[in-house]
Order: sequence, then structure tokens, then C-alpha cells
Amino acid sequence: MTRTIVAFLSVILVLLPAIVTARGGHPGKGKHNHARVVGFRNVTYDGKSLFVNGRRELLFSGSIHYTRSTPEMWPDILEKARHGGLNVIQTYVFWNVHEPEQGKFNFEGNYDLVKFIRLVQQKGMYVTLRVGPFIQAEWNHGGLPYWLREVPGIIFRTDNEPYKKHMKAFVGKIIQMMKDEKLFAPQGGPIILAQIENEYNHIQLAYEEEGDRYVQWAANMAVAFDIGVPWVMCKQKDAPDPVINACNGRHCGDTFSGPNKPYKPSIWTENWTAQYRVFGDPVSQRSAEDIAFSVARFFSKNGNLVNYYMYHGGTNFGRTSSAFTTTRYYDEAPLDEYGLERQPKWSHLRDAHTAMLLCRKAILHGVPTVQKLNTFHEVRVFEKPEANICAAFITNNHTTEPATINFRGSNYFLPPHSISVLPDCKTVVYNTQSIVSQHNARNFVRSAIANNLKWEVFSEPIPSTNKLPSNQKFPAELYVLLKDTTDYGWYTTSFELDPEDLPKKSGAAPVLRIMSLGHTLSAFVNGQYIGTGHGTHDDKTFEFEQPANFKVGTNYVSILATTVGLPDSGAYMEHRYAGPKSISVLGLNTGTIDLSENGWGNRVGLKGEQLQIFSEEGSKKVEWSPSVGQARALSWFKTRFATPEGRGPVAIRMTGMGKGMIWVNGQSIGRHWMTFLSPLGHPTQAEYHIPRSYLNINGKDNLLVVLEEENACPDKIEILNVDRDTICSHIAENEPANVNSWVSRHGQFRSVVKGVAGPQASLKCPSGKKIVAVEFASFGDPSGYCGKFSLGNCNAGPTKSIVEKECLGKKECMVSVSGSNLNGNGVDGCPGIVKTLAIQAKCSY
Repeated sequence: MTRTIVAFLSVILVLLPAIVTARGGHPGKGKHNHARVVGFRNVTYDGKSLFVNGRRELLFSGSIHYTRSTPEMWPDILEKARHGGLNVIQTYVFWNVHEPEQGKFNFEGNYDLVKFIRLVQQKGMYVTLRVGPFIQAEWNHGGLPYWLREVPGIIFRTDNEPYKKHMKAFVGKIIQMMKDEKLFAPQGGPIILAQIENEYNHIQLAYEEEGDRYVQWAANMAVAFDIGVPWVMCKQKDAPDPVINACNGRHCGDTFSGPNKPYKPSIWTENWTAQYRVFGDPVSQRSAEDIAFSVARFFSKNGNLVNYYMYHGGTNFGRTSSAFTTTRYYDEAPLDEYGLERQPKWSHLRDAHTAMLLCRKAILHGVPTVQKLNTFHEVRVFEKPEANICAAFITNNHTTEPATINFRGSNYFLPPHSISVLPDCKTVVYNTQSIVSQHNARNFVRSAIANNLKWEVFSEPIPSTNKLPSNQKFPAELYVLLKDTTDYGWYTTSFELDPEDLPKKSGAAPVLRIMSLGHTLSAFVNGQYIGTGHGTHDDKTFEFEQPANFKVGTNYVSILATTVGLPDSGAYMEHRYAGPKSISVLGLNTGTIDLSENGWGNRVGLKGEQLQIFSEEGSKKVEWSPSVGQARALSWFKTRFATPEGRGPVAIRMTGMGKGMIWVNGQSIGRHWMTFLSPLGHPTQAEYHIPRSYLNINGKDNLLVVLEEENACPDKIEILNVDRDTICSHIAENEPANVNSWVSRHGQFRSVVKGVAGPQASLKCPSGKKIVAVEFASFGDPSGYCGKFSLGNCNAGPTKSIVEKECLGKKECMVSVSGSNLNGNGVDGCPGIVKTLAIQAKCSY
């Protein structure tokens, strides 16, 4: 009891300087803004908002992980985020890459956290630093280093002294690094928020009272570091004061129960822009319209910060992805895997941010009221009449039916599941369902100079008990065997068969059965490959059964068991297991032979890995042969290719391959898995990102090495250029004008367009390119989508020539969406319908 009281008093003493109760004179004062203001020097908060340097802010944030792109990509990605309307960048800190071995740290290259944060600051944005150090993030082991599993007596993420000791030490190292570099806001740096732990409510009940104590300990430990900015805990309803509890999900405007104290602001740490994918998944999408609706909804209900998870997903290079997660990460984000703007998601959300900022004064200083009209329709208003401030959010939450809603004497038409934003309580500047911004389509174009590929092959030797004798009775557990140093572990055994053991009947053959705890395996009998098996993300365990040519005398069984990333979530992660559990031979005349306790030899990794034959120097250490036709399973393929033309992103399409890993100039670009098909009959991921910075400057000679676990032929592999040079517009004549048609300055809202603002098709090429062709243009009832438009029953004849006149040869152009502009002769060829203008153009240098 005495220790508990002392510890409690110590925490109070630490917190006292950081907690300020303001009853007057502070910007947070006012009966509609909760009076208590929690201050961290120049980053403070109350129940309405965060204050940065004494000013209330509306914060638009995006998750961009420094580890999932390259330093050469960071400036462009961050610049696009800034132009997309973000003022905050959120990133995790990845413990396992920074401390892969206990006490040995790495902050170089892709892992240069300080360089990344400084670059964010140079771009004029703030940072939310999610220290964790458990992060989940579909990252290998949830960010926890493997060596942590081997600490005696450890249990992750609970009131466990060994875990708390190492967690505190790493958090302390990161905090001290940030302080030394003067990166926290009170020091003049960009970090305005920090996060401790991650979605702990998911597993807290599993640890009972120890879980409750751990939450308190983690919060107090974090606050005691005195970093000068608020701490948050996401999905943590019981986040202890002064830590802010935050929401994760797709619709936090409706699902978030709210801050757990009235003096904490509403913060949304993860607005999922799509769904990460695991091998075997079909395509997964989330529309720009639905995300925009969720954002407008959240701010209309007193939200203060929304963060897109992810804003740029990037690439899980090497072995960094968690169990069964694809190498490509959150490709459906506003910036795709390659850092290209995914339109209209990027631009529609940019316009949403602009619309919110037009309402900024009203949201932050007005009095909120709600008028619920019925189950589906409501109006939310922020108003301060004496200051002539008013903004309204009109909501139609019906999923299929449009509505006309009367507000203050005027009628407003709303499409289904949409919110209209009125910064002056009169003018609709943005509707979440009406996309008036640009669309585009991604193209994978075969490089003209990089595909003269001459393949060579080296087949990995298959060990047997002759060279890998048994050293233990049972097969070793796979995680413990590999210690996360490789995906691959060998298991070998041998046994004798007499003539009477083998089947006499024609067509009968013994079967090798392996019960595995995951993740995948390849089996060899007497040096011959007999097949592969694998589990799934949801069920790692599987049963492998394949016939094999067993013989009289000594038979050798060799199993290559593999991991596809370590688990990243759930309770008791330190007690997860993988690898072969039981092995037997069925179908013998004399019955089943159980080999599970037969004595097994083990070896970590492959010969090719140990020799690093994926590197220039290592590739000279083995004998390569010309690759002709299909090679046997477990082979290495090598070739050289020229650096593709242009300056854009590069990818490799792995047609014809099975499962394995890819290296370019010694750099691993991740795991490929073409044979794990989705329910749609296609690989979950076919193209794999090769960062331009991995390619040689001279452009002539890049080393490509592929490790293939299955029978495969590399002849269909292609090197591709990636672009989004197909740009489009698709706007109806009754949609609102672009939100940039209005401004709000010094509290005054006004139009910047002469005459009545109306919808305009706006097209803009990627940097440095111009419109070289108008591939499609129709004003009427066209159908389809960007990259695949087609004419409908009605089309204004002059449309294409009008668009060409306005756009050809230009970097950007605008076309008014109106019959007076597009009908040519002034005759409406399809009266009685709301007409749409669809344009598809091609950009090039």
C-alpha cells in the first residue's frame, strides 16, 4: 500500500506543471467551450479543440510511414499530402527495425525517423508520433522485436515487469532522441501529439486486472516523460487523464462514444481509406464519397482532428509485413503504393478540407445546434450571430433515396448518403456525394528498353539426413527455430521401408501427410518435390497430403517450412506457434507410419540466402545455368535489365511465378505470391514496386534475382513503367461549383467567380506533362468510368471538338458544364434529363 501511495503521489507531482485550469482569459473560455483547459506549454486542449501556439486549429492528418517508402520518395509524397490539404502527418515508430538486436540500433536509410520528421516540418506540417511501441499496423510482429519473445518470464502488453522494463526503455530512447533534436512543439519542432500503446481495448479483457493496471501504468509512464505535448490512446475508452482517448474506424462521427472527459477534444486517429489486403483477398475499395461523408459528419459533430489511415500506404519491403499481408500496403489510399495521386479520392478529400476550412471560424467559435427533421435528415449549425458567423451541414443519411430539404426558407437537393456544406448558412460549396474534381486511371506500361531478359537459374540444394542429421526428437517450433532471421527452415528425417511395406496394387502410392500450425511448406521425398501447402490469414493451420515415390530401403523426407510474416495482433502474442506439428506416411501395406517423433534435423535459412546470391558479390559464389522451360521448385533466377525510360515509378509483373521473394541490386522489394488466388480467380497482387532509387544511375545494368519456392518459369516476367497519365472528369450539370469558387477571409465569405458559380470540368496533368490527346468527350448520358467511358443514347455533337480546343497542349484546362457551352447550335438534344459531361484525356511530356 505504501509503495502504491508513493507512486501515485509521484505521478501527481509530475503532472502538476502540465495541468492548468483556466477560468478566464484563455481562448477556451465560454459556456459552450468546456472551461477546463489542459495545457502542455504551447500545445493545449479543451473540450472543443487543440490549441497550437494559442490558436484553435482544425486538423487534417494523414498516415505516411517512413519505413514503407524511400527517403528519395518522401519529399514528393509529403508535398502531395500538403497540396491535398493536410496539415498533420501521422507515423508510427517501428521498434523492430530500429532495435533488431537488443541494444543495437538502426536509424539509417528508410528508417531515418529524424530526417522524415524534419522534412515534414520543412513542408509546413505538424506531426503525430505514434510511439507505441506496439503498433500492429500489419507490420511484422506488430513492431515488437523478436528478441523480446526470448526475455525470461515476459508476457507482452500487460502488467508484466520484464515487458514494462523494455517498453519503457525504448519509449524513453525515442523521446530523448526527439528532445535532443528539438522536434517537440514546445522546442520549435513539429510534433504536436504523441500516442502510447495502440487499440488496447481489443485485448484488455484477456488480461483482466493486469490489463487495467497496464493501461494506467502506460499512460503515467508516457506523461512522466514531460514532452510538452498531449498524449493520446486510440480505441481506449478508459484512457487515464490527461491522456486523450481517440477513435479508429470508418464512421467515427456516429460510432465514437466521445471523449471520456468533457474537457478532452474529439480526435479520430484512424479513418480507414480502404482495407489492407492479405494474400488470397479480392479487391477491396472504399469510395471517395463515403470517406468525404464521414469527414464532414465528424466535423459537424464537434470533431477536431481526422487522420486518414492510410494517406499513403506504400510497400512492405523485405520481410516487414505481418502474417499473410501483401507486399503492397493500402494501395487504395489517396496516394497509391507508388506515391501517385489516386483520383478522385485525393482531390475530393482535398476539396472536403477546403470546405471545412471555409467553416473554420463557425466550427471553432460558433454555438452548435442540431435540428433533426426525421430518421434520415438533419441540419447541424454552428452560429455566432453577433459576429455574423454561421455554417451549416445538411445531412441526408438515407442510403438510396435523394432528398430536398428546406433550411431557413430555401430548398436544398441532396443525393443519397450525402452532406452539403454551407459556410454562410446559404451557399452550398460542397456536397460529399458530388465529385466535381478530377478522376484518373493507373497504367502499367511495358518498358521498351528493360525487357530483354536473359534468365539464369541456380537450384537450391535439398538437404537430407545425410547432410543434416537429426538433432532432436520432434520437429522444432518454427518461430523459435528461425528467430525472425529468415522465412525458411529445413526439417529432415529418414526411415526404412521393406518390400512388404509398399503397395502392390497398380496406381496405389503412399501419401505423405503433414499437419502444420502454419504458414506454408514445400515437401520433398528422396530429393523430389511433391508439392506445397499453406494456411490463410484467418486460419494459419493446414493439412498437407500428397502422394510420393517412396522406395525399398532408406527414404528421406525434407520439409521446407516457411513463415509469411509474424502475427501482429491479439493477446498473448508471445505464445503463438508455427511449423510442422505431426508427420505421417499413409497407404502402406503395413499401415500408417508416424514420423512425428522419428528424430529430426533442422537448419535455418537457405544456401542462397547465406551466400547472399541476390547481391553482385554473392551472385558469383554459385554456378548459374541458362534457364530453359520450367525449373524445379526452390530455384533462384537471375537476370539483368536496363533502367526503364522516364522518371516515374517502376514495377515488376510476376506472371508465371508462384511464391518467393524478389531482389533488385541486392535490395529486397518483398514477397511475391501469385498462386494464392482470390475468390475472383486472380492473384491478390501481381505487380511489385521497384523504387527508382534502387536502380543504377547508368541505366544499363540492374541485377534482378528471384527466389521461387514452386515449379515456375520466369519467361513472362515484365518490367513496367507506372503512370496516372489518363485523366478524366465526370460532372453533372446540376452539381455544385468547385469549392475553390469561394473564399473566407477575415470572417467574410464571398465568391471569387464572376457571375453565378456553376460546375466546371477541371483537368490537370501530372507535373511537367501536357494534354496530348482527348480520348473521349461526351455531354449527355455517357456511362462507364475513367479509362473506360462509352457513349450513351444522347450526346452533344460538338463536345469533343470544344474540349480539344480548350485543353490540347495545355498542362491544365477547365470546361464549363452547361448546355449553352456544349450544345453548339443551342439546341438541347436530350431534353428532360440531367446531363453529364465526361472527358478522358491523355498526358505526356
